[in-house]
Amino acid sequence: MSAKFDLIVFDWDGTLMDSAARIVASLQAAGRDVGLPRRSDAECRNIIGLGLQEAINTLHPTMEPHHAPHFVERYRHHFLVACPLPEVLFDGVHEILQALERRRLWLGVATGKSRQGLDRALDHTGCKRYFHATRCADETCSKPDPMMLREIMADLDVAPERTLMVGDTEYDLEMARRAGAEALAVTYGAHEPQRLESFAPLACVDSATALATWLADNA
Repeated sequence: MSAKFDLIVFDWDGTLMDSAARIVASLQAAGRDVGLPRRSDAECRNIIGLGLQEAINTLHPTMEPHHAPHFVERYRHHFLVACPLPEVLFDGVHEILQALERRRLWLGVATGKSRQGLDRALDHTGCKRYFHATRCADETCSKPDPMMLREIMADLDVAPERTLMVGDTEYDLEMARRAGAEALAVTYGAHEPQRLESFAPLACVDSATALATWLADNA
């Protein structure tokens, strides 16, 4: 069976890495450190996928701009150092990436993480070798702006109709739609299935095992 896609681009947090709880706890801790009102777990999960500045603006729209660097510093401290919650790949992710590598498909990452954060995660998990192009929110426009995905497609000279975006948030799916690419939703991450289904992805899969099966059969 010939491949339908030449390029598969993955979101990172909530799609390949089980980090949502750590992100939520770190956002709440940073807000506490800066003296801001506590935001609920649901409010924090809602902004996963956005760049950090866009996330701050959404969670704390009345925060004084000069407090933003302090919030960013405290968030990074909690996420990278202080938070006791795990940050691990979902079971089966290495096997998924290895299978796609064997098929000689282009692979990319489009993430709301910073470049420092993504490089740290790629090195820590041993996944760096799989990906041919990556973009982070501090290098280009934040999701759902399509620029991040368009830049990856341009880097690898792949047309939108030959590109699949895999993600766990509406920001991933909207970015794909605006870039002219197809999208596959995973429902085990940040946003609930009903929210993802409203963007009409090719499918919604509920586990990394189901993701592996779908990609083997349809990509």
